[in-house]
Amino acid sequence: MSSDTFNWQTFLNRWQEEWVPRPDEDDEPLVPLCRPGADAAVIAAVEERLGQRLPPSYRDFLAVSDGWFVEQAAGIYQLGGTADIDWFGDPFGMTPLYEQGLGDDPREEEVLLAGMWRRALRLETDSDMSHALLDPGDTDEDGEWALYVYKGWSGEFPDRYPSFRAYMEAMYRGFHGDRAGSPEFVNATTRAQDARVDEAHALALRGRYEEALPLLQEALSFGRPRSGVLLNQLRHLSAPHDHQGHWLLTTDPLYLPEILPVEAAAEAARTARRPGHDDDHWVGMMAARGADRRTVEAVLSEVRAGTHRYAPGGPWGRAVAEARESAVWGATDAAWRALRDALPLWEAPGPLLIAPLGLLADPVLGPLITPERGRELLATPRAGGTGPAPDPVPDLDPPGLAWLAEPAAYQESFDAYRCVWVEGTDPARLPALIGEEGAGLSSPTDPHTVARRAPRPHERDGVELWEDRAVVAVGLAGDVWSFAFDGYSGHYLSDLFLSPGEAASCSGRAVVVWRDPRSSSQADRPAAFHLSVAEGGEELYAFTVRGAEIRRSGSIPEALDPARLFRPEDDEADSERRLLQALHTELGLSLPRFALTRGRLRTFTTRSWTRAPGPGEGFAYFRFERHRA
Repeated sequence: MSSDTFNWQTFLNRWQEEWVPRPDEDDEPLVPLCRPGADAAVIAAVEERLGQRLPPSYRDFLAVSDGWFVEQAAGIYQLGGTADIDWFGDPFGMTPLYEQGLGDDPREEEVLLAGMWRRALRLETDSDMSHALLDPGDTDEDGEWALYVYKGWSGEFPDRYPSFRAYMEAMYRGFHGDRAGSPEFVNATTRAQDARVDEAHALALRGRYEEALPLLQEALSFGRPRSGVLLNQLRHLSAPHDHQGHWLLTTDPLYLPEILPVEAAAEAARTARRPGHDDDHWVGMMAARGADRRTVEAVLSEVRAGTHRYAPGGPWGRAVAEARESAVWGATDAAWRALRDALPLWEAPGPLLIAPLGLLADPVLGPLITPERGRELLATPRAGGTGPAPDPVPDLDPPGLAWLAEPAAYQESFDAYRCVWVEGTDPARLPALIGEEGAGLSSPTDPHTVARRAPRPHERDGVELWEDRAVVAVGLAGDVWSFAFDGYSGHYLSDLFLSPGEAASCSGRAVVVWRDPRSSSQADRPAAFHLSVAEGGEELYAFTVRGAEIRRSGSIPEALDPARLFRPEDDEADSERRLLQALHTELGLSLPRFALTRGRLRTFTTRSWTRAPGPGEGFAYFRFERHRA
């Protein structure tokens, strides 16, 4: 209702007509909510008594109903009329308590609240240690006073409403919400709000989710069934990884495959944030809502282990499988395009699901759904809905390699990294070319987590302390290159470096790049950069730049000449960026940023990148352990 069309008589009459006892008070008789209105002279007299003109919406209310039965809303039972209202006067000494909490630079709303207690007008005449207070010091451009509801038993800050009318409208919505679960509670308002839910459902499937949002928000404020479930889906896909759970759908087996994994992901995130968090409460809650306990525990275990798979059927399911195959090799933009193109084929398992939420719980595909892509998904017609497709969200992976030298908005840049590219070779062959004995590809996983948890040389039988076996993420880079990338090991490029390039090049040209950053603890150890190219099992050319020193071998192409790329007058970042750009231009090398920083890739452990120390060569191995006192 806008201020221009709002009519207190109509509003209060509707409320009175719709009033029935709450479901837990079936024996309560019907009661009159209102009183006869006060005439203008009575309202003027009370204003003279108070020494203040009342705010517009409250004056208009009194002219229609000189008081109101609020029915225990927030502990307020009865609002008095003109004969009852008076200044509050802060009888409990709240002002000094709130003034003590203002601090040196309080916000305006904090100052207003601290001063409210002494100047407020008290409206309630019957309550449970609660007060409805109109504040003449907190006003808007229309002359309305803010209304505060203070629940003395709660220990919380008062609830603020911008006006008396806003408070009454909220109480009316609360009245409806308290009765929304009763099938017998049907009236013109419930029918109108349910029609809004139906309209929002149809709009959402047509991709017009922005129009659906306010309809669902209003229906939810009235407690209408389905409104919260549908609204949560729109909100969740607009912010896909905030880990909001509790979809209230798991009682129906139609939705279990989509919703339970999403809820399990939210529970797994809570556990990660709070070590020692017990899953029993969540598992019990899911079982109480109708899910089989063993199924709940199994899904949670799969989600936590990263082995869960979103696997719907039909044409949409085939697109999901195709997208996953692209994503696990690093082609996340291609994976999203496959999903986006197939979205119109998605079919809802029932009327309470308006989007393929199960995607979010898939460890490979879930990270692809950024907020921008989530909104693109919502804007795409699906499940029989018709409408124009939205403009595509731009791809997330920049071309080439220069991104390695640039900070990312969502992820710290790789300070140190090393990579092997092999031309014309299936990435599944890389473990056989450069892997340690028995190496094989892992399931898709977070490369950072794998590298961080990988055992160190002193923790592995048969591994020498001088060895440097890297845990590498594997994938495809462009049309012809496979890669094995390590961005988390932190090993130093030493004089014992043994390039894996020759072994990798047995089936195609191989390129090795290693960036070793400047050591913050060793001033005499400047940053280093290594490049080597091999083919047919033999190194073609290589160079290593460390500070001002350049070591080179073979016939290096002019475009990759280190003397041209690493200029004394430039800083390290400029030189690194120039080399990375040259590698992309000259050799066509690239790496998928999104997959390496936020995705899930297959990994394996390589052979050592260092050789055994020879006669007269030294080697030191340091291991630091932290012990509690």
